[in-house]
Amino acid sequence: MKIKLIVAIISFFSVLCFGQKKEVDYHEGIRRDFTSFFKNIKDKEIEKAVDFIYPKYIAGIGRDKMFTILSLAYNNPAFATDIQDFKVDHIKKPEFIKEEYFSMIDYSFAMNFKVDWKVINDPESMKQKIHDALMLRYGKDHVTYFSDGDYYSIHAHMKACAVSKNEKNWKFLLVEENNKPVNILPQKVLDKF
Repeated sequence: MKIKLIVAIISFFSVLCFGQKKEVDYHEGIRRDFTSFFKNIKDKEIEKAVDFIYPKYIAGIGRDKMFTILSLAYNNPAFATDIQDFKVDHIKKPEFIKEEYFSMIDYSFAMNFKVDWKVINDPESMKQKIHDALMLRYGKDHVTYFSDGDYYSIHAHMKACAVSKNEKNWKFLLVEENNKPVNILPQKVLDKF
């Protein structure tokens, strides 16, 4: 009788401890993978960074082209980028849409951006174009030009979309108000930006 009682108690605790479905900690997974993505960009590990980009986006433009774009932006000897103070500010609960989970991320970072004007053709006209492009992308309230060091200090607040099939391994797509990936993300997701 004692053995049956002990077996019943052990079985009961086993069911309570292991029988419950463990909820996925999407916050931790998204934060971990997005931080790795940004660390790879900061460390100029462009090939590793491309691995974190949403595959449907890469399929649309091509992996080699994506690698080239990121290399030109972050691993170009003409541009010195120093990303600092990166942080994930807010992660929304994922929604299951068309067999994938989608979550919105608000993130911020500080970055110093300097151009080596000696290697740029027609630096005078490029100065204005680069200035205008930075103002358009990040907003004039978030970009400061320092003439004494000839560099820009950028404090950006941005948005991204995290996508996963299993809520464990996340891929990302940076989303800007004036550049939404219309044919890549479902309309329900785009409406949140």
